[in-house]
Amino acid sequence: MNAPFPSGDSRAVRLPVDHPRVKTGKIGVLLVNLGTPDGTDYWSMRRYLKEFLSDRRVIETPRIIWWPLLNGIILTTRPGRKGKDYASIWNKERDESPLRTITRSQSEKLAASLASAAPNLVVDWAMRYGNPSMASRIDALQKEGCDRLLLVPLYPQYAAATSATVCDKAFDALKTMRWQPVLRVAPPWADDPVYIEAVTGSMKKELAKLAFEPEVILASFHGVPQSYLAKGDPYHCQCQKTARLMREALGLDKTRFRITFQSRFGPEEWLQPYTDKTVEALAKEGVKNLAVCMPGFTADCLETLEEIAGENAEIFHHNGGENFAAIPCLNDSEEGMRVIEHVVRRELMGWI
Repeated sequence: MNAPFPSGDSRAVRLPVDHPRVKTGKIGVLLVNLGTPDGTDYWSMRRYLKEFLSDRRVIETPRIIWWPLLNGIILTTRPGRKGKDYASIWNKERDESPLRTITRSQSEKLAASLASAAPNLVVDWAMRYGNPSMASRIDALQKEGCDRLLLVPLYPQYAAATSATVCDKAFDALKTMRWQPVLRVAPPWADDPVYIEAVTGSMKKELAKLAFEPEVILASFHGVPQSYLAKGDPYHCQCQKTARLMREALGLDKTRFRITFQSRFGPEEWLQPYTDKTVEALAKEGVKNLAVCMPGFTADCLETLEEIAGENAEIFHHNGGENFAAIPCLNDSEEGMRVIEHVVRRELMGWI
């Protein structure tokens, strides 16, 4: 049987009347962020944490050790505690996490911005863990007629536990498809001038709104175990490069602008210096005015809103600090959308 071709193709042939009707000719862009629970209740949190903490990219501990800990202790005790943390930042108007709200908005704004330049483009969004799942959105894009797909992991810096696992999940979905869309994956943009200009420009505007001048600014990145660096993960180096370029663009020295790592989990040593320990030490040393930015996050989430703006602010004040500011992420701001659109347009070259 002759294969079908997109409408308008000079090679198009008349198809048999019983040939399946298949949409083709469109290009899909899928923005993917880490993930979110569907609710703050115990069982929603447990489902989300089980999916997240079962990923071998995230937890590399041998299964014979990790599985009893995860299923016997962690998934019994942690959902209740994390549910309370999520409840403190929950978007009650939409009954969802801020990460879901912001990622949806990023997708909608990107689609509107690219509509005139690429009318055959379909923009969608998904979560690596939780909903909407990557498999469901890839399937939806294919049914919409997307035979080419650009996957955009929303991480400026590459890590196996973030960017790579997004690719893993996409490949899992593609393995089930008879007709796979052609796949491109956007690379990280840790040192992209558009990104550096956006995060520093946004920071300057936020700092100008403060009633105090920070003595120190911390650039806090999500941590990973130190062993991942030893195994060859480039994440630490890319975070360092981002921080250096930001520091240079802001005209600050290493005393005023410092890099730290947050969100460590378990007894293993993680990338240092730790954000919470640095915040505590600065307050004890007499620093009264502190600001923290999170340039590795493209959207505000539990780690930025509860951990930094909540927990770390409390640590700072408890140890003698006076003024603390958590600088918002780029989110769906003009600067944030400029970065995402820049990356997407660059990676779609030759397709649109």
